[in-house]
Amino acid sequence: MSSKRILLTGASGCIGHYIAERLIQATDHELFLLVRDPQKLKIDVEARPGVTVLQGDMRQIERFGNLLKTIHTAILTATAWGDPQMTYDVNVVKTIRLMNLLDPEVCEQVIYFSTESILDHDNKPLKEAGEIGTDYIRTKYICHQQLPKLAIAPKITTVFPTLVFGGDETKPKSHLTAGLPGVIRWLGLARFFKADASFHFVHGEDIARVVVHLTDNPPPAGAARELVLGSAPITVNQAIADLCRYFNKRIYLQIPLTPALANIFIRVFRIRMAAWDRFCLNYRHFTHKDPVSPAQFGLPVYCETISDLMRASNIGPRKKPVLRPKFEE
Repeated sequence: MSSKRILLTGASGCIGHYIAERLIQATDHELFLLVRDPQKLKIDVEARPGVTVLQGDMRQIERFGNLLKTIHTAILTATAWGDPQMTYDVNVVKTIRLMNLLDPEVCEQVIYFSTESILDHDNKPLKEAGEIGTDYIRTKYICHQQLPKLAIAPKITTVFPTLVFGGDETKPKSHLTAGLPGVIRWLGLARFFKADASFHFVHGEDIARVVVHLTDNPPPAGAARELVLGSAPITVNQAIADLCRYFNKRIYLQIPLTPALANIFIRVFRIRMAAWDRFCLNYRHFTHKDPVSPAQFGLPVYCETISDLMRASNIGPRKKPVLRPKFEE
């Protein structure tokens, strides 16, 4: 397989680290890693020749215009949130600008990272995401709406990660993995409730396996070019049961956590909820058609179960204290 010139934006993020590491270790492609701060790259970029770190910001993407015209595959994981103006500039304006700077005659594929939050159960755009979503979600929705208008559109493969876990000593943790210890502390209480809700999850390593496969095997003409990345759907009740088994906690009587009961908790604990939070509380089932994992491409899956996620996050069940026998003197 011939070597390609690959651009990866957002290489210093959680997902970016997994993709960059796998590209370095499993391919001989010429890699260009775009990061704002090279000091945040924790992987070994000198492990082999052909890896170039580009220090720059998506907001000045025009600086790399000449390079972009030579790129065969662009993997766009860079994103922004927090400041509304910067979020829009990076997630919409400059992301579209980057794609327009690519040469459709040279570029074989753009792998663009969106988010599952902008899709409904049938993998169609969810209008509420564009109307009341957070700045991050709304800008992802806007960008997705603009993709068909681009000259490079036939070569765009859009991936929609579901709930993302990942991170270790050599990679930054995703927001969900960083918050796991806090969630686990509530497991003792959560096991007494059951809820009508479901979701998918995906580990950064599994995202990387799919992306590197797509890099070497772009979807053929007529194949799906919008892929939801995640596990098979899992209910909240299944997740709680799996966690309780993993942490050796028994489940007794469970109280249905209805929207009405949830609203009582919200009022009692004075929880502030934005319009999008309210929508999610009522929507409940963030599941999609035909989720994709490495298994769809004949590859091993790194994290297939909730227990796999706990082990990959280096979170283990609390060991019971050893009871030592007492001896009388």
